[in-house]
Amino acid sequence: MSHEVLEFDQVSQGLLEKAERDGVETIWDRKAAMKAPCGFGEKGICCKNCSMGPCRISPVAGKGAQRGLCGATADTIVARNFARSVAGGAAAHSDHARDISHVLYMACENGNYKVRDVNKLMKIAGEWGIETAGKDTYEITRELAEKALQEFGKPFGTQNFLSRAPKQRQKIWKELNIEPRAIDREITTIMHSTHIGCASDPESILEIAMRAALADGWGGSMIGTEFSDILYGVPTARGTEANLGVIEENMVNILLHGHDPSLSEMIVLAAEDPELVQLARDVGAEGINLVGMCCTGNEVTMRHGVKIAGNFYQQELAVLTGAMEAVIVDVQCIFPALARLSDCYHTKFISTSPKAKIEGSIYIEFAEEHALETAKKIVREAVVNYKNRDRSKVLIPENKSKAIVGYSVETIIGHLDKVVNSHTDVFNTVKPLSDVIWAGVLRGAAGVVGCNNPRVKHDKSHVTVIKELIKNDIIVVATGCAAQAAAKAGLLTMEAKELCGRGLKEVCERVGIPPVLHMGSCVDISRILDLVSRVAKERGIDISDLPVVGVAPEWMSEKAVSIGTYVVASGIDTFLGVTPHVTGSARFTDILTNTIENKVGAKFFFEEYPQACAQKIIDRIEEKREKLGI
Repeated sequence: MSHEVLEFDQVSQGLLEKAERDGVETIWDRKAAMKAPCGFGEKGICCKNCSMGPCRISPVAGKGAQRGLCGATADTIVARNFARSVAGGAAAHSDHARDISHVLYMACENGNYKVRDVNKLMKIAGEWGIETAGKDTYEITRELAEKALQEFGKPFGTQNFLSRAPKQRQKIWKELNIEPRAIDREITTIMHSTHIGCASDPESILEIAMRAALADGWGGSMIGTEFSDILYGVPTARGTEANLGVIEENMVNILLHGHDPSLSEMIVLAAEDPELVQLARDVGAEGINLVGMCCTGNEVTMRHGVKIAGNFYQQELAVLTGAMEAVIVDVQCIFPALARLSDCYHTKFISTSPKAKIEGSIYIEFAEEHALETAKKIVREAVVNYKNRDRSKVLIPENKSKAIVGYSVETIIGHLDKVVNSHTDVFNTVKPLSDVIWAGVLRGAAGVVGCNNPRVKHDKSHVTVIKELIKNDIIVVATGCAAQAAAKAGLLTMEAKELCGRGLKEVCERVGIPPVLHMGSCVDISRILDLVSRVAKERGIDISDLPVVGVAPEWMSEKAVSIGTYVVASGIDTFLGVTPHVTGSARFTDILTNTIENKVGAKFFFEEYPQACAQKIIDRIEEKREKLGI
C-alpha cells in the first residue's frame, strides 16, 4: 500500500498504517488497484449514450476513429458528457432543496419542525410577493413552501431568486436565453438534448448546461440554504473543533455524514434526550458525542457547534479509529465501502434515505412525519452498541484544531455593522466590505470550495491556495470540504491573521473575524452568490467587474461541475485544481477557458499546481482591480 499521497497529513497516515495492520481496505488501496485511469474517459471522449457503442474517439487527428457511429465528433461527445455532469449535480442539490421545502410545508407549532427564524420567513415571503398581513406564521410558511415547490415544475416564468442578482447580470442572462425556468425542466432539457440524435453543437450544449446550472445556484441551492435557515436558524459565529481528534475514547461516538439537515437536526435533538444520555451512562460511557463529516458536518457545526471529524476523504478513517459506535448517513458523497469496512469493527453503518440505500448497511428509513421518534431509535442503536467496542482496536489521533464557524451573510453583515463609525453611516449593508476593497486594504475575495480528490494530495491544495491568498490580502470565504480543510489547518481562527498581509490582518482585527470565513455546506455557495451580488449592487456594477474569484482546488463530484458552471455563468472566474474530463476536445476546452468570457464575463482556469493556481488568482484579481481603477 502506497501512502505517499498522504505525506501532507500525518493524522491520516497513522490510521492508514493501522488499516494495513487490521487488514482492511481503504480508498487508497482501491486507487492503487485501479492503476492508470481510462485515457478516453479522462479526456471525455467516450460516449455510451446509446447501445451502438460505446464509441471512443481517438485523441490523435487522422489516427483511429474521429467520429462516433452516429457521426458525433469529439467536440459533441465532450460537451454532452460535461452537460450530463451538470444535470447530475443540479439534480442532487435541487432534490435536497425539494426535501427541505416539503419539511417547511409540514412545519407547525407543535411538530418536530418549527420556524426558527421568523424574520427570514417574512423577508423571503415579501421577496416572492406573498402577502403576510393578518396571516398566521404557519399559514405564511405553507404558502411559501408551496410556492417553492412550484419552482421545480412551474410551466411558465423563471426562478424567483434571480431578482437578487444585479440588473446588469439579469440582462446578460436574458439576452443569452439562459435564465433558468423550472428546475426540473432544465435538468430534463439537458438529458433530452444530449440523447442520441439531438444537440451536437458544443456551444448550444454549454448554454443548455449553464441554464441548468443557474437553476441549481439561484434556484435549488438558494432555496435549500434559505429555507434551512428558516427551519433551523440562521447560522451565527461560534467556536468548534476539527479533525479526528474530536472522537472521544469514553463517549458513545456517532458520526453524522451526508448532506440533509432535516435528519441531522433531529439527531442533535435526540442525542440530547435525557433518557438516551442516561442510557449511555448505564452502558459505561460518559455521554454521547456527535461529530460531523462532509456537508452534514458543516450544517450541524454552524448551527450547534458540533465538532467536525473531517471531510470527504476521512470518512473511512473515522471508522478505522475503532471508536465509532455508529455512522449515520443520508445522501451524497457516501462511500458504499463504509458498509464492508464497518463490519471489520463494531461500528453500525446506518443508512436512512430511500434515495441512498446502501448494500450492507442497516437501513432505518427516516420519515419526516415521525422525525424525532426515528432519530431517537437511530441514536439508541448507537448507544447500546458501545458495549461491543473492542478496545484493542481503538486508535484515536490526538490532533484537533480550534475553529470559528457559522458565517452566514447575515452574520458577516452583523460584524461589519460593528465597525461603522457614526450614526450617519448606513447599517445592515456590505458597504464596509466594499469600501476596504476599493480603498486597497483588501485586494479582493476568493470563494474556496469543493471536495477532496485522491488525484491530488488531499487538503494540501486547499490549504496551500488559501494561505497564499490571505498572505496577499485576499479574504477567503469557504464552504464544504474546503472549509473543513481550512478548519483542520487552523485557518478558521483569529490567530490565523498572523499569516495575512497587512491589510487583511487589519480588517480581521477591526471587524473581529478570521481571514477565512466558514459559510457552510456545498449548497451554501448560494450564500457566496448573495454576498457578491450585494457588493456589486452597492457599487452599481456587475458581478463580473468585481475582484473576486471562485476556486475548487480538489473538486471531484458532478455537483462541483454544476457549481463551477453556475459560478462562471454568474460572472465569477473559476479556478479548478483538477482538470475536468474535457481535454479530448480542444474546441470545447477553449470555450470553457477562453471564449465563454465574451458571453458571461468570466471563464474557467485549469491549474493543478496549487502555488501556480494561487498566483494566477492573484494576477486575475489585480487585472480586475486595474479595470476598475482601484
